[in-house]
Amino acid sequence: MVQVTPHDTRDTGEGRPFVVLGVSAGIAAYKAVEICRRLVDAGVHVAPVLTERATRFVGRATFDALGSEPTQTSVFDEVSSIPHTRLGQRADVVVVAPATADLLARYAAGLADDLLTTTLVATAAPVIVCPAMHTEMWEHPAVRANLATLRDRGVTVVPPEDGRLAGGDVGSGRMAEPATIVEEVLALLARLPTAGAPDLAGRRVLVSAGGTRESIDPVRFITNRSSGKQGHAVAAAALRRGADVVLVTTSSRPRPVGAEVVEVETAAEMEDAVLSAAAAADVVVMAAAVADFRPKVVTDTKLHKADGIPELVLEATNDILAELGRRRRPGQVLVGFAAETDDVGVRARAKLVAKGVDLMVANDVSAPQVGFDHDTNAVTVFGADGTVSTVPLSAKGAVADAVLDRVVPLLDGGIPGGGSGRT
Repeated sequence: MVQVTPHDTRDTGEGRPFVVLGVSAGIAAYKAVEICRRLVDAGVHVAPVLTERATRFVGRATFDALGSEPTQTSVFDEVSSIPHTRLGQRADVVVVAPATADLLARYAAGLADDLLTTTLVATAAPVIVCPAMHTEMWEHPAVRANLATLRDRGVTVVPPEDGRLAGGDVGSGRMAEPATIVEEVLALLARLPTAGAPDLAGRRVLVSAGGTRESIDPVRFITNRSSGKQGHAVAAAALRRGADVVLVTTSSRPRPVGAEVVEVETAAEMEDAVLSAAAAADVVVMAAAVADFRPKVVTDTKLHKADGIPELVLEATNDILAELGRRRRPGQVLVGFAAETDDVGVRARAKLVAKGVDLMVANDVSAPQVGFDHDTNAVTVFGADGTVSTVPLSAKGAVADAVLDRVVPLLDGGIPGGGSGRT
């Protein structure tokens, strides 16, 4: 499988997936900054290539700071090394985001009049294009014909979405969100022949994500701050590592490409979906923040302030993780998450025992940039055998892989903390 490690130094990219990130001249170019950051955080060596006109929308200095090597905009940037040849030969994947109508036309015609199109023509690596343009352009027959040509040549197209466009218009043509594009790139990297044997191939992984909502009336509900980012990151990481993934989620975040997704809202719905899917799972990762309490009575009509303050009586929800522990079959690996604000280690160890799980992933959500709704996390993983490992502040994708690194050796009857051999 693709071996990914948190990005730390500017190097040649040896031992890491090499992705050329092409940016053409469209307003959606600002989203390419997020794509670059997410790929680097996932351990990918990113070589940014901007067209000259793209630099009118985003500065090369931003990509210099976030990418794995200096940004290039011209075939004359590195004359001695022939940049398009170097990039085309080194690339494991080339992704163009945004891909404007002009870029798609030049690529389909085989034109090579700047560094980006020259690299596209010079590479044998898989190519992903992410179109972005106004609705009228997206629907033009010439654009559709160019995309059909590129698809026939094996190019992967991540289609645009409906939404707000430049100038305030609303319609189709809005570039796919960075998270969706990054997941497509990582999934493609994981499928490459050079990626090796995925360590979760043939395994079925069930992941829960997001915070549940418990209704008070048709308008109001009780919930928590969970965004579902960490659970979705675990699902995406398991997919990259070859697993068949079922994701039970309350989140509206983009769905990991290739996952079977079950959408739920309440703790009761989460319980039904998780317990139903758990029987066939080799690994269950309960990353969801399930409500501990719900209103005992839910009114059919909206409560009004003029009627006075209502008496809100709460009752406990069922403990899904504990029930999974009671029902687990031999060989199944069970992982829980504990979001705490105090006595993190004490509380996590207690939950580890009480729930009957193999691993408890704990984090202090009161710490800066940790936990709910952040793109980063810092966790401590407690094993049932007493082992403890820490993951310092990292992108949630890196945290997801670190957790799965602890899971893999348990699948064949190993002990927590045995190590998976990943770097």
